[in-house]
Amino acid sequence: MGQRERETARRMLGGCPDIGSFRFWFADQRWEWSEEAAGIFGYAPGEVEPSTELLQSHQHPDDRQRVAEALADAIETATPFCTRHRIIDTEGETHDVIVIGDQLFDEQGTVVGSAGYFIDVTETLEGNLQEALDDLLPDVIDARAVIEQAKGILMFVYGVNADQAFRVLRWRSQETNVKIRTLAEQLVADVVTMGGALVQQRTRFDHLLLTIHQRVAPPEPVAD
Repeated sequence: MGQRERETARRMLGGCPDIGSFRFWFADQRWEWSEEAAGIFGYAPGEVEPSTELLQSHQHPDDRQRVAEALADAIETATPFCTRHRIIDTEGETHDVIVIGDQLFDEQGTVVGSAGYFIDVTETLEGNLQEALDDLLPDVIDARAVIEQAKGILMFVYGVNADQAFRVLRWRSQETNVKIRTLAEQLVADVVTMGGALVQQRTRFDHLLLTIHQRVAPPEPVAD
């Protein structure tokens, strides 16, 4: 994060001083973090090498599984992610942090990891936090949303699952050397201009929509 962006974030977060950057490579699970990021966890610059295991050891026990699942999903789908959870630093103090991860590309335009920021919001008022999130996160959120929309289109047209749909997008990204988000935005825009599906497809979809409640599994009875 550049100095100006860092100061803007601190101002919006009520003067929060702790914003650190990181990079994470999927293939070898390698992490890099800034001195500020190390400080959030209580480490001096260069004191330790960051790793998935080290970061997990600092997660609050009640949040550890959720954070691990978010990281695993980011690796599997190569999409941006954002989590808010608690960490415990080297002094035993609990911090509320936001982790924002965007896609990290190599020279060929292939997603090879995640790059983003740790933001310590422990002392932040909720109102200031929401204002900051509205300013800091739209690119990450928008990227994720449009990719999910494009995946949904591919799932409907080709009858594939979410993982297979994302592999199609990733293949086209690698073949064309165009970012996945850019391709997803164009696909969504193109589909809108098509004016909808053919009448036969629409009729079948209408039936699915109007009878969807009949295929929902009944909830499990609550034991006394």
